[in-house]
Amino acid sequence: MVNTALDKVKIWKIYISKPKMSQGANIDDVQEPITSAPPEIRQLIERVWKLEKGRLDKKSNGPINEDILKIIKEEVR
Repeated sequence: MVNTALDKVKIWKIYISKPKMSQGANIDDVQEPITSAPPEIRQLIERVWKLEKGRLDKKSNGPINEDILKIIKEEVR
């Protein structure tokens, strides 16, 4: 169980720093970090995914970093 905002940040840093997948990786290997993540991290990943999907649907090419940072700050609270 993630108890503090600092714990959430530490877990998030672990998940985003995992090594990249190889060309031959199957879909289960690619989704393993998401499926095995704690619920708080899965929620954060899902919010960022929905943001990116919405931007792709609109064919938006603008910067996304501030929006992702806002989501992370909201989830850490």
